[in-house]
Amino acid sequence: MLATIPERIAALRQLMEQEGLSAYIVPGTDPHASEYMAAHWQETTWLSGFKGETGTVVVTMNEAWLWTDSRYYLQADKELAGSGIGLMKESEPDTPTINQWLQTTLHAGEQVGVNPEMFSVQSYAHLQQSLGSKKLTLKSIDLIRPLWTTDRPAIPDTPLYGYDVKYAGESVTDKLTRIRSCMQAADADVLVTSALDEIAWLLNIRGTDVEFNPVVISFVIVKQESCTLFVSPEKVTDDARRYLAAQKIDVLGYEDVYSALHDLKNCNVLFDGARLNRALYEAIPDNCQKTDRQSPILLLKSRKNPIELEGERIAMQRDAVALTRFFIWLEQTAGKEPLTEYDLMRKLHTFRTQGENFVEESFETIAGWQGNGAIVHYQATATDCAAIDGNGLLLLDSGGQYLEGTTDITRTVWVGEIPAEGTPERERFERIRHDFTLVLKGHIALACARFPRGTRGNQLDILARQFLWQEGLSYGHGTGHGVGHFLGCHEGPQNIRTDNNPTPLETGMICSDEPGIYRAGQYGIRTENLITVVPGGSSEFGDFLQWEVLTLCYYDTRLIEMPLLTAQEKEWINAYHKRVAETVCPLLTAEEAQWLQKKCETI
Repeated sequence: MLATIPERIAALRQLMEQEGLSAYIVPGTDPHASEYMAAHWQETTWLSGFKGETGTVVVTMNEAWLWTDSRYYLQADKELAGSGIGLMKESEPDTPTINQWLQTTLHAGEQVGVNPEMFSVQSYAHLQQSLGSKKLTLKSIDLIRPLWTTDRPAIPDTPLYGYDVKYAGESVTDKLTRIRSCMQAADADVLVTSALDEIAWLLNIRGTDVEFNPVVISFVIVKQESCTLFVSPEKVTDDARRYLAAQKIDVLGYEDVYSALHDLKNCNVLFDGARLNRALYEAIPDNCQKTDRQSPILLLKSRKNPIELEGERIAMQRDAVALTRFFIWLEQTAGKEPLTEYDLMRKLHTFRTQGENFVEESFETIAGWQGNGAIVHYQATATDCAAIDGNGLLLLDSGGQYLEGTTDITRTVWVGEIPAEGTPERERFERIRHDFTLVLKGHIALACARFPRGTRGNQLDILARQFLWQEGLSYGHGTGHGVGHFLGCHEGPQNIRTDNNPTPLETGMICSDEPGIYRAGQYGIRTENLITVVPGGSSEFGDFLQWEVLTLCYYDTRLIEMPLLTAQEKEWINAYHKRVAETVCPLLTAEEAQWLQKKCETI
């Protein structure tokens, strides 16, 4: 049994030598291009000890490196310590990409190994082309399977279930009709998808295979006359079989997808090369035309229908009740009883479980006390967490999965007493207030945006960053990600970030609005609501869009440096707080409502 990271790296190098490989790449993904994945496929974590959502390990005979982005730098430094694996900070301009590093590290004629199941069609092709330019070759081989054996979790086989159309808002029949129209427009006979969120949306099925994501590990092939779900038989109960039969969905085994693709003849196969894995691509016969374009499911799924949006509003109300009760409890308990970050995570979970139709959290709660808040995707555990001690800043990023929808919210609050004037603690508090207010101003500016139809998220990103940039400050993550409907907390194709994204924002899309600032070792600040695109009226210059704020939770106004706010920003905060109080207070006890009213007082 390979118990330590150095032992695993050494064993991998032995296999590499046997296979004639000079390097081996282990990406932090699965055969379904998932952000969150079942434990069975968490190979990067097994090999390196790094638990972040995004990371790729590259091992040569003499070196081992992990590439990850700025959200995980502090986390990676901590988790890689003593492993012999170095950190490549891929967001830094002077950091080479994996392809560049391999080109300069290896010599002509050497081989690089990858598992094709873990690489998308596009990423595999890009790597192959890049290596080929330096006369390096790419070999498809799985070297982790023979190493990770006795303690490797099995692929989940928990039952799937039908997702009621009263929540989904559209039948499977109607969705398949729309997808087949998209296929016809692309002159495609077959559509194959491995993306779990797309499959769940298309077939109105859900499951418990992946933590925080109610998806079903499976593949789907759609033809004009049929739709086949490839899934482990153990997952299909009698109820599930009846449901799938009623939707006219055929069922075959999970691994049968390879033979089904191999049996295709002289047809045009449509797939999304950014998500479909290379092994599936290789199973499609050469006599078939292979059309690589963005999955039509992706865009249709992103545009929420009226029932989905109403469900999101209901989920937000339930989430607001849980959050209000949590913050009341925190205010009454902190400083009186011993508390840790982990205690806060569990307590918030308890409050959420009391909400109707709560299923699970939408991601592991981030409770970052003081300096830990500066670790963007910080994760406290029962055995490694900070005590909530004295006065200080807490960053709390959390979310819930309800049958009606998915939530994601971040609030940064001050815990304890405000430091007295003239003390060093007060000076630090004023600096925090200044940073908090700059972040809040950007958060409001984005929420207030009105923009022409066709506008992309990257064109709005500056609205959230402008006040930080003016003072030479910034943050390394995106401002907004798409959010699914009782699906993934992170979804595309829309987003709001500096990177160019050709996808325009459209009515019904949901995004997060979450600027922040992080001062390493001191504190982190992030303020996040979910917002959805709604019509914004028309003029002689065309149609406009704007945002509706979905999230319902107060801001800690003690942290606002009031002179920095404009009259319009104060008006926006007051209107938002008024809506929070009017919507949430009727769902609380009289005492709880009184507490929330005070938090929502006019500024």
